[in-house]
Amino acid sequence: MAHEILHCDELSDPVGVFVQATRVPAGSDVIQVSGLTSRAADGSTFAPNDIKAQTRHILENLKKILAEADATLEDVAKVTVYITNMDDFDAIHEIRREYFTKTRPASTMVEVSKLVNDDMLIEIEAIAYTKAK
Repeated sequence: MAHEILHCDELSDPVGVFVQATRVPAGSDVIQVSGLTSRAADGSTFAPNDIKAQTRHILENLKKILAEADATLEDVAKVTVYITNMDDFDAIHEIRREYFTKTRPASTMVEVSKLVNDDMLIEIEAIAYTKAK
């Protein structure tokens, strides 16, 4: 389900792969995805200390979770991104551009001192909306 992109020309444009705000139609089903880290299926860290590979891995896993609800990345209206180094901003958005190609979500990115494992550099949580069943 497409959400409406809201844009105020009086504000500066976003500097990354996101929009100022989104509006979701009333009566939509809400999918709230818990924070995803770069955890491999065996519990180890996928691509330790590689921000691009970790970001890609997380977004691939997000696609899999959304598919369980018959949703896609186009249904994501909001992401919150926790990173351990704000210097990785450009690298993260390079990968996000590959995934959010049609509809970009609203987004918040915050630098934190540490994630669950020292070699994890990023965690992403998402809110998506689909047509109510």
